[in-house]
Amino acid sequence: MAFESIRSNKLRSVLTLVGIVAGVASIIAVMTAISVVQTEIEQQLSVLGSQTFQVQKWPAGNFGPGDRDWRKIQARSPLTVAHADAIRDKVRSVDLVGAELWRFGSSLRSGGETVEGRISVVGGDGQYAPNNTHLIGLGRNLTDEDLRVRRRVAVIGYALAEDLFPFVDPIDREVRLDGRNYTVVGVFEEKKSSFGGGYDQYVLVPVTTWIDHYGLADGDGNRERSVNVTVRARTPELLAEAIEETRAVLRVERGVRPGEEDDFDLFTNDSQIRAFNRSTAGVKAGAFVIGIIALVVAGIGIMNIMLVSVTERTREIGIRKALGARRRWVLAQFLLEAVLLCNLGGVIGVAVGFALGNVVTLFTEFAVHVPLEWVAWGLSFCTAVGLAFGTWPALKASRLAPIEALRWE
Repeated sequence: MAFESIRSNKLRSVLTLVGIVAGVASIIAVMTAISVVQTEIEQQLSVLGSQTFQVQKWPAGNFGPGDRDWRKIQARSPLTVAHADAIRDKVRSVDLVGAELWRFGSSLRSGGETVEGRISVVGGDGQYAPNNTHLIGLGRNLTDEDLRVRRRVAVIGYALAEDLFPFVDPIDREVRLDGRNYTVVGVFEEKKSSFGGGYDQYVLVPVTTWIDHYGLADGDGNRERSVNVTVRARTPELLAEAIEETRAVLRVERGVRPGEEDDFDLFTNDSQIRAFNRSTAGVKAGAFVIGIIALVVAGIGIMNIMLVSVTERTREIGIRKALGARRRWVLAQFLLEAVLLCNLGGVIGVAVGFALGNVVTLFTEFAVHVPLEWVAWGLSFCTAVGLAFGTWPALKASRLAPIEALRWE
């Protein structure tokens, strides 16, 4: 009977559904869009392996608390290659320790081909590739001898190899990096970034050669560059122990007194992702509140429509009661009608929301993502709205006196 009532009043039902569809779609669309971006960002942040962490002077990704004293962070002394050596020598729970220095906006040339402005140059060692889960696809990795004798050798990104050497083997070819000649000894495996990042747009050179060419002063010459240290625990189970041992060693090496906070930051994949999720929590909460407000407004509309429906069907209610219908049956009929209306709008709203939320994938390389848990949340909200705003009209219908209802014209 509830379905028949909805079907027989098509225009009124459609107008009622518009508010529910809009409310649910707004929640689902925003949450889906955030989920699409968040899933992609989490993949991009997961550069380190499951047993690797990084030590830096600066907080990773700037996802940390907004009230941090940045002047104090800026005043920290830089991390150095010597600190990486101390971790390697003194921490027994780790097996790979790498040191990295970065320079951005470089140019690379080979023959008549030039790539300018978008090249990153990292000074590293043989531990860079395994610690950053970006393995060598062609040629070889850097060796300890490359670092010791300061060779001008380079491992280049996959995209750079495609741009500079589209039809030839790049191994042992000469490239000119920021005015200096290097020999290509390896090419990284392809590793695309949906954000247009530089996973395939960088050059790895020995860190000792990097220091010789670029020096340790920053771009303004005001302070010494800080080394990023990547550390891999021997097993994933030893990760927490390795982090604590590394922290202890660095506090001693850097002269941090007992009771003072660390003058460096350590982070893992999980800690970066948790920090990012905390930074986006406000956006999610705001979208949720806006969607709930839209649903409440739609619920008020449903209540008004149901009150009109009760008034129009007063004689029908009187006939049902005269034939023996109980109050709870009439209550259940009108309540179920409100819930059915809300959930019909909810189903449409969920579908529309998923479609709108994934529009971002049409303009990016993000993967389509459908957070199915929000189907349950969306329909649960619709049921709650139907029950909350359908109760008063249903109670009004169930309390009608049969004689008075039958006299209604």
